[in-house]
Amino acid sequence: MKDILNDLDQWIKAGQSIAIATVIQTWGSAPRGAGSKMGVAAQGAIIGSVSGGCVEGAVVEASLEVMRTGIPQLLHFGVADETAWQVGLACGGTIDVFVNPLAMDLYSAVSAAIQQEKSVLTLTIIRGKREQLGRTIVWMEDGSILGTLGDGLDEAAPGVARMAYEAGKPMVKTLPSVQTSGEVDIFVDVILPSPVLVIVGGVHISIALADIARVMGFRTIVVDPRRSFGSQTRFPNVDRLIQAWPDQALSDVGLNRSSAVAVLTHDPKLDDPALIVALRSPAFYVGALGSTKTHARRRQRLLEAGLTEIQLNRLHAPIGLDIQATTPEEIALSIMAEIIAAWRGADQIGGPEQRN
Repeated sequence: MKDILNDLDQWIKAGQSIAIATVIQTWGSAPRGAGSKMGVAAQGAIIGSVSGGCVEGAVVEASLEVMRTGIPQLLHFGVADETAWQVGLACGGTIDVFVNPLAMDLYSAVSAAIQQEKSVLTLTIIRGKREQLGRTIVWMEDGSILGTLGDGLDEAAPGVARMAYEAGKPMVKTLPSVQTSGEVDIFVDVILPSPVLVIVGGVHISIALADIARVMGFRTIVVDPRRSFGSQTRFPNVDRLIQAWPDQALSDVGLNRSSAVAVLTHDPKLDDPALIVALRSPAFYVGALGSTKTHARRRQRLLEAGLTEIQLNRLHAPIGLDIQATTPEEIALSIMAEIIAAWRGADQIGGPEQRN
């Protein structure tokens, strides 16, 4: 949703009728994952993407029909390998796409949450009786709910929302519809705050890392109490620059499940306090610069400082994927690659052995 938010707002201001197509599930090699969205306006204009090729042409046609009739549609696309690329699917991929008219009142709540960098989930009935299709509720991170699914389904909705929120990814759940003596499929779309990279230490690697992170869609924060290192001149494009001791700065930032922390000062007086806070937080990634020998000494210090083995096992050190990086820019690239792997759930602990 985030990638089409601005365009949607412009369409709404212009008074356009809008349908939203959402990838619900994928099998095999599909180019867009669950939760990917495409907006279609009444005159056929599109924003975003659910696949590509002929699939999107078919989705546009279905969207126009949905806007005419007001009846949502669940579309299924599956092709053989030899024809996959012709319809925008790679290697025989299969996708389900749900098309629903945009509900303006609920969209306003979702848009506001996204702009405030808050987590928000939508739960939509995608399979069930015709009159149930498209019913949607919005679940906010404080547990409040807007809208209704009806037919006795609202009672189970918070538990389903919490499950998807904890998993951090969209999912389809089947629920019993008590009042209609049947079952419905609910698509739970999970929209989390933009990932944040907190870089501790305004060293040369950090300059390149902050630039790469911004390109990757991360908000960037640089922490360094040393004014000559943590200066606006060195970091003109970061979202936030904090000239404070790392432990206090990280506590003030408020690390969450969308936070990554890269500790790069190579000075225990700064690194260790930062790591103690970061490894006790829900941050999805924590990494520290240094060789294997440096990390062994660091590990002992952190154990003595009260961290547990389980907490220390979360630490990526030496930081970065092993691409034989030597220059600051290459090391920054290896770090960002490891962070992306952790963000996408494919992380691997360890990396290149940087020199002391």
